[in-house]
Amino acid sequence: MRRKASLILLGFAVFFAALSPLLRFYAFPRLAKVPANQYQTMVLEAKGASVMDMAEGGVKKTDLSIVQTLRGNVEESEKIEESAGRDVVVWDGLSYAQDSDGKMVTMIPERYIFDAHSAEPLHATGEMADKQPVKREGLEFKWPFLTEKRDYKYFDARSRTTNTIFFKGEQKFRGLDVYYFEQTIDWMKVDFPSTMPGGYKISKEQLKASKTEMWYTTVRKFWVDPTTGAPVYGEEIHKEEMRGGTLVEGLAPGKDKLTVFDGHVKMREDFIESTVDLVKSNRVLVLLMTSYLPWGFLILGALLLSLSLWLEARSRRPGDDPEGSGERTPEPEPAGV
Repeated sequence: MRRKASLILLGFAVFFAALSPLLRFYAFPRLAKVPANQYQTMVLEAKGASVMDMAEGGVKKTDLSIVQTLRGNVEESEKIEESAGRDVVVWDGLSYAQDSDGKMVTMIPERYIFDAHSAEPLHATGEMADKQPVKREGLEFKWPFLTEKRDYKYFDARSRTTNTIFFKGEQKFRGLDVYYFEQTIDWMKVDFPSTMPGGYKISKEQLKASKTEMWYTTVRKFWVDPTTGAPVYGEEIHKEEMRGGTLVEGLAPGKDKLTVFDGHVKMREDFIESTVDLVKSNRVLVLLMTSYLPWGFLILGALLLSLSLWLEARSRRPGDDPEGSGERTPEPEPAGV
């Protein structure tokens, strides 16, 4: 009886030992993915920012609010999946900025198409940044699950270029162990936004004829939860200028450049709290598949193996009933003389 139990326990031990790496290295990469129907809103603010006043001319100080929405486009993702042969997420994004008087400063739409598992961008019709077709290289918005301690390529939507975002070390943020990343885009010439500040109306032909250029620089900072790859906090020191030409001369006579935007953009406090709470709950699900269950199954397999070997040893002890009945075999009596 003990030998039968030993064999059953040995079978379970092999099963759980094999399930451990299978769950971590086979099931997890296939099951962990960004949902295609995800919808999220983030509010950022830039207090005391300098913004160009297109109506009055010159620059004004204001408290800026930026509402950033990401909406999963399920219909488009399903279309792309048919040809791509993989799980795809399509995010339709919009950044809408308004000043303290409620007036629109700018509005920037995006469509970001990426692999649901690795977060790597995929190229398909409709991929764009500020209404301009792009071919993204590198990450945007989200890091991969199980983010590594290394530099990554990150797409900058304003300049529509890909640059390195550097891993700067580990930090604590609101009770989470996070990785801190930083990217600097040096001053560079960029296109004028599709929606001009304050809704200022000017055609592309007029912009070209004015010979005025738009220049941009930023320092981008992210604090990323390495388990889920989700940023829990972000900041951006963002500057834009118009330089030279008749447009600057008309808005600011006697000057050769004019500030379009200069501010330190940060996540609003209430959205920091909700983001951290969401990441904390999501990271438990990821840890179940990458750590808790694989290690638990491995330990359980080892315990079952030990118990199986112990029962097998008990069944082979001299004097024990080989079938495990508990009755000792009677010893033969010595023959009489």
